[in-house]
Amino acid sequence: MSKLIAFAAIQGGYKVVAQAEGAYHKALETYNADTKVGFPNTGYYLPVIYSLFGIKIETLEDMKAPLEIARGLLPPHIKGKHWLPYLGPLLDAGMAGIISYEIIEALRYLNEPDFYLHAEDPDIEAGKLWTGAADDVVFRKRGVEFVDGSAPGFAAIVGSAPDPEIAKMIVEDYQKKSLYIFLAANHNGTTVAEQLIEAGVQIGWSTRIACFGPDISSAVFALGFANRVAMAFGGIEPGDYKKILKYNKDRVFAFVNALGDVGTEWGVAAAGAVNWGFPTLADTDITQILPTGICTYEHVVAPVAYDEICQKSIETRGLKVKVSEINIPCAFGPAFEGERVRGADLFVQCGGGKTQCTELVKSADMNEIEDGKISVVGPDITDLKQGDTFPLAIYVQVAGREFQEDFEPILERQIHHLVNYIQGIMHIGQRDISWIRVSKAGVEKGFTLKDIGVVLHAKFHQEFEKILDKVQVTLFTKQEDVDKWTKIARDEYHTRDARVDSMTDESVETYYSCTLCQSFAPNHVCTVSPERTGLCGAYNWMDCRASYEINPTGPNQPIEKGECLDPKLGQWKGVNEFVKKASRGAIEKYNLYSMVYDPMTTCGCCECIAAMLPSCNGIMTVGRDYLGETPCGMKFTTLAGVMGGGASSPGFVGHSKYNITQGKFLLGDGGLLRMVWMPKMLKEELKDRLIARGEAMGVPGLYDMIADETVGITEEEILPFLQEKGHPALTMESLIG
Repeated sequence: MSKLIAFAAIQGGYKVVAQAEGAYHKALETYNADTKVGFPNTGYYLPVIYSLFGIKIETLEDMKAPLEIARGLLPPHIKGKHWLPYLGPLLDAGMAGIISYEIIEALRYLNEPDFYLHAEDPDIEAGKLWTGAADDVVFRKRGVEFVDGSAPGFAAIVGSAPDPEIAKMIVEDYQKKSLYIFLAANHNGTTVAEQLIEAGVQIGWSTRIACFGPDISSAVFALGFANRVAMAFGGIEPGDYKKILKYNKDRVFAFVNALGDVGTEWGVAAAGAVNWGFPTLADTDITQILPTGICTYEHVVAPVAYDEICQKSIETRGLKVKVSEINIPCAFGPAFEGERVRGADLFVQCGGGKTQCTELVKSADMNEIEDGKISVVGPDITDLKQGDTFPLAIYVQVAGREFQEDFEPILERQIHHLVNYIQGIMHIGQRDISWIRVSKAGVEKGFTLKDIGVVLHAKFHQEFEKILDKVQVTLFTKQEDVDKWTKIARDEYHTRDARVDSMTDESVETYYSCTLCQSFAPNHVCTVSPERTGLCGAYNWMDCRASYEINPTGPNQPIEKGECLDPKLGQWKGVNEFVKKASRGAIEKYNLYSMVYDPMTTCGCCECIAAMLPSCNGIMTVGRDYLGETPCGMKFTTLAGVMGGGASSPGFVGHSKYNITQGKFLLGDGGLLRMVWMPKMLKEELKDRLIARGEAMGVPGLYDMIADETVGITEEEILPFLQEKGHPALTMESLIG
């Protein structure tokens, strides 16, 4: 290893630790020692420090201990000698720098509360680019994509490219490969974020381009994100630094791109990232560290050409990326799903209340359709002028020897994601309430409606090859055709819904597992039954059955229920045997219908978490999009942090939104009649189904009996409301019996 780079990084460590100590002492002169500090809306405190050392930083006084750790990690000065070129001192100095950077950023939140946006995406019009640390709502929403593989890793880019077009080229290369891009630091006063705006690229979490901050210290937010992944989805306890770092090396595929001169402060940040197994690739001629050691392959690679840096980074990190080439004029990939086509960018649109836009997937006999046939019946984009609206019906016919009618809605649901993956095209909704907006940029590149058919044909074959042999797509844009197919589609939707809602757990002998999240939560095993959808909300029983047909060795395996051990709590011998094996013996049994007695395990992807409220003899539930306090005394983020690593936690359980109104929801504990509190936004979202379910259970006024945050956020506050309404939970047998 080069003495030069080791010296620079260690020198940077001394410099950054001194900066943090100076900022800390200045803060103590300005504020009281018990002044609250931290990053907003998170249960992970300062996540790097919390995850590695188990230290909860809540006040200025709490910062003293990690600063002492940082100072103690710095390699000692040896009079008249340089530091020896070994990796150990470099790693220690790097870690000291990372700790100090997190302290510096926390003090920035204290001293400059408006410096960072408290929002998911930058406010370009207001000139506010920097979002700072991701709060737990953003983290968990995005963390799911790291779990299911749609986001294979992230590129942390510091500095700036020589010009905006090079910055755009690099970032779009990563987007096409579905990676996230985390931006931090500036070079000579310019940042990649500003260059992307100049080049017309949409930035923000929604397009997988997170803009953390303009200084190198803000790069610590990327490492904090990675460590939260290890805690939330991997179930690793705070303070177990060896497991945290090893987890990141083995499971979180990230790397650093340094664009610009690598000085001492950048050097110590790069050295810190090596502790996580994250290598650095630079565009300048800095000294390389090529031997393997902590990182999978090389630690520092330089100089790397701009048109090669994406592929070289992926190769150096050992990341396997599957890229599907689709023959359309626009770029294609999950990174473009969050793009927004705003008014100034709009060329034409359909749906969204302005016209009708309907989507339908139906099976056909093999001889009825022609594979790859894509037809546009009526005007196409080229026949329209800017500002026009048009009706649209997308009719996809599929055929395959293994295809079943029950799979139709599963494929239909993919239309939303796949159309959104086209750069410059925005898709919202599904079924007969879809909305598609086409940008000027997309039209300039040559996009037409036929390209939607090209995408659906190619991706359906790629993702459902085991059950599909033919895919034919017809796009109707004449009003009379759209009206005709919308009526046909609505009749089909009604038939499907009745079929799914009529299924019960007793009507099938086979349930399905989902172990998709085990890459992050090794002990978690989700059992999906007709009346117990996957707790992430993305998988129901039919989805899992289709997944098994598509991939018999995949995460959705059939579970023969076997002997019923407890019909009330929902426990079967076959399920227990499968869970014990799939969790490697960590979980021996659980109940599908109870949160009080041996509840199902929960991973960090759950849509909602239910908790007991003993004083009310009931239960509450909270969704991840609600940020406020709850009557159980914990926010969603805290609940998820406590139980999201694959634990079975009596008194708490994760579940989907849809599951709340299914017939077996917590039936062993009294079912939906126990529900005494939920956030107003969730209650209103489920209003029609809650009313219908209450009537079916013999309590027609149940919806109005459920409290929300407008009534109170403690048990003491909501109890009088429940008594006034005569909530049935108050007269049921004791929940904790």
